Amino acid sequence: MEFKPDQAAQKQDFRQVLVDLAKSRDKKLFMQLYDYFAPRLKSFLVRKGANEELAEELVQETLLSVWRKTSSYDPAKATASTWIFRIARNLWIDRLRKEKPDMLSPLNSYPEVGYTPSMAACDAGRLKDALDALPQQQAQLVYKVYYEGKSHREIAEDMDMPIGSVKSGLRLAFDKLRVRIGGEP
Repeated sequence: MEFKPDQAAQKQDFRQVLVDLAKSRDKKLFMQLYDYFAPRLKSFLVRKGANEELAEELVQETLLSVWRKTSSYDPAKATASTWIFRIARNLWIDRLRKEKPDMLSPLNSYPEVGYTPSMAACDAGRLKDALDALPQQQAQLVYKVYYEGKSHREIAEDMDMPIGSVKSGLRLAFDKLRVRIGGEP
């Protein structure tokens, strides 16, 4: 069964709901938020690979975090849905890391490439040097993509820059990294 909110819920400004919720801790306001976002979050998590039971559990954790963290929400930095879905995504990633650490294979598990642990240390040093040589903004872009796991759109919102600038900045950064590390230009 697909969730279809009424017209009033669709027009609801959830940015303001979060701001008001931070001030008043009104359970009715929270229930509006819950009723609107819970089915969407569940669908999102199932598409990410969670089974129904785990998705429901993560929805509960997400919305509990929303309740606890509303005072840290800044409507100038993100829409309500971006902020809430980012919490859900981060909880999903944390769960994957905790329950399935083998999903992230170390590079030395590919013997056909001839990769050794000493090469990993050397490559890590070269990579750090190459990242340090990037202009600050390009280094931030690379960090947000790979260490924070953010999409181009999320980075554009975080850094208050056009999405095209994010994409071109990343392209320039990767070109510089490739040259500096010794790959193909």
